[in-house]
Amino acid sequence: MAVSRHPVQGSLDELGTPLAATTFVVVDLETTGTRPGEAAITEIGAVRMRDGRVLGEFGTLVNPGVPVPASVTLLTGITTAMTASAPPVAAVLPRFLEFADFGPDTVLVAHNAPFDVAFLKAACAACGVRWPSPAVLDTLWLARRLVPRGEVGNHRLGTLARVLGAEEPAHRALDDARAAAGV
Repeated sequence: MAVSRHPVQGSLDELGTPLAATTFVVVDLETTGTRPGEAAITEIGAVRMRDGRVLGEFGTLVNPGVPVPASVTLLTGITTAMTASAPPVAAVLPRFLEFADFGPDTVLVAHNAPFDVAFLKAACAACGVRWPSPAVLDTLWLARRLVPRGEVGNHRLGTLARVLGAEEPAHRALDDARAAAGV
């Protein structure tokens, strides 16, 4: 008889924390570019949820310390003038991490999560703040596996929001976090 190399779940109790007891912090960032370390965060938005209910929201512009490129302004509407009076990432990051409260039953969720997580990690490193290393769920990865290409033209957040009846994103951090939470 062959022995399975994969663990076998004996009961539902072995699943761990039930989804209804899991806290999800859905995050979206706007940035000055695509490379963490070279580009900077201009806005952070997050929605904290448990059992399908919104527990709180966090949203703020961030002063990136550099001019906002015109291409970013065209996409997001965020201008250098808007970010000039915003707090720097060193002031925003501790507030965001306190809001997120990444404990063992809290999952960071983002659409294209590697992008957002890379920027958050880079910001933590630059500010000398320990990255809490939460569990991460990427809604883009999940959508590519659960929503067949024939049902949607692509797996962009806006497309998924329209198909699934969620709030549509607007290339602003809190709006997009809300859309990802709906998806």
